[in-house]
Amino acid sequence: MNLTATEESHCGSERKSHHSDEMKKNLQTRLNRIEGQIRGIKGMIEKDTYCDDVITQIAATQSALNSVSKLLLEGHMKSCIVDRIQEGDLEVVDELLVTMKRLMKK
Repeated sequence: MNLTATEESHCGSERKSHHSDEMKKNLQTRLNRIEGQIRGIKGMIEKDTYCDDVITQIAATQSALNSVSKLLLEGHMKSCIVDRIQEGDLEVVDELLVTMKRLMKK
């Protein structure tokens, strides 16, 4: 399959994402917040914070990471998966199933 440079960067053989600047900013903001939560958890452990409080913060961080995953998966399905199916690449369905199984383990 011969793809143009635009198509290759659009979830093609180079396997790059093509998020809008707004989406990238949203994801980066969320990840920065999660990074701060992780640092906070480390600090809580260093200060011998009550275990239940640390676990609560870990659960909140996991939830935030799951939200990032859901956003990425939604964008992936609406763009990369649809594009590849329209190009006749049905193997992408198996790839998607593996990805979803990986996410559901959490």
